[in-house]
Formats: sequence, structure tokens, C-alpha cells
Amino acid sequence: MMEIRKAKERGYFNHGWLETWHSFSFGDYWDPKNMGFRSLRVINEDFVAPGQGFGTHPHRDMEIITYVLEGSIAHKDSMGTGSTISPGDVQRMSAGTGVTHSEFNPSKDKSLHLLQIWIQPESSGLAPGYEQKNIPAEEKRDRLRLVASRDGREGSVTIHQDADLFAAILSAGASVEHPFEPGRFGYLQVIRGAVIVNGTSLAPGDGLKLSQEASAKIVNARTPGVDSEILLFDLP
Repeated sequence: MMEIRKAKERGYFNHGWLETWHSFSFGDYWDPKNMGFRSLRVINEDFVAPGQGFGTHPHRDMEIITYVLEGSIAHKDSMGTGSTISPGDVQRMSAGTGVTHSEFNPSKDKSLHLLQIWIQPESSGLAPGYEQKNIPAEEKRDRLRLVASRDGREGSVTIHQDADLFAAILSAGASVEHPFEPGRFGYLQVIRGAVIVNGTSLAPGDGLKLSQEASAKIVNARTPGVDSEILLFDLP
């Protein structure tokens, strides 16, 4: 069974310095039909104006993944971490018993475009933690590259949940396929371009819930020379 989450049906807010789309209920956006999917709780697509950002704020008991698409983000947290996250980087912050952090667009003239993802951990009260790895675009070219997992295998960042997150950049006409073990679920987010998943067409910003599907076959539906980029979650 598959259920499309259309891009334009997401929660939307324009705060001037921040333009944001929420796939699931978040902050002032409340949608009882879209509270999350399995252990996936948040996918926010954010556009942050130059020199703007999120001031110091708290989190706890959540696995937070930042995936930058354009620009860069300056991160500081109460664990003493200071870093810059750019396209190709995958950042994981385990909020655990509690952490505060800030995120800013350091550029004076370029907008920041990113996805922020929250996954519920397997247990509460974990020690806070931070991890960041760079995964070059060529490693995602026409293949599903593991970027986050419970065991950190294949050079992925480690999350405290039995979930796998894959990223792929598909050339025109290219396809990839991911099998699901019995009892597993999938969620696919289109970042750029257009794809066809098990015969269902998806546009930029669309999401797709996959339940009781044996596999997900993903085909780039774009014209020659135009890439499509996706994230695929394999969830308990």
C-alpha cells in the first residue's frame, strides 16, 4: 500500500527570514492525520535567509539529522560542538537527556536550503551525542547510499533507532530498487526532480508512505541531463 503526501499539502509558513514546509505536524502546524510515520517524526524543508537562523533552543529524546542542499549552516551546541554543515555533509545530533544548540546561515548573500529530520529513538534518557560525515555526490550517483543507520555501517552516521536512511542522485532514466524485509515500512522524500516509485509519479517535495510493499523501485522521470535526488527511509 502506498500513500502520497503532496508537496503543496504540507504545512507552510513564511516568517520573512524563514520559509518552511512541514511534512508532519510541527510547531504551530497541527495535522492529526500526519503526526509522523512509524519512528519518523519530522521532515522540515527550510529556506533560511542570509545572516539569519535559529537562536539557541533546547531538544531532548530525539535523533536529529540535518541534510544541507544549498548553502551552509553554522552549528553550535551545549556539548561544545562548533561546526559548519555544507552540501554532502550529514549531521546527526542525539538530543537524549537534553541539549541546546543554535543554527545560522553565515552567508551575507546566499540563501540556505536544508532538510531537518527527526527520528524517535528506541529509548529515552540517552546521553547526548554529535556526529558529522561527508558523503560525496558521486557515492550517491545512481545508487542508494546508506547515510544513517543504527550500527553506522558503510560509513553512515549512527542513530539510536532500528532505521536506515538512504540517499540517491539519479541520472535521467536511471533506477534503483530497495527490498523491504517483512514487517518493515518505507518513506520516500523527493528532494529534487521527479521520480516514479512502483508506478506512482512523484514531484519535487512529494513524500510517499510505503506499507506492506516488497520493495521500492525508483526511476528518475526527468529528461536527459536533469538529475533527481531522493531520500528513502527503511523503518521498523
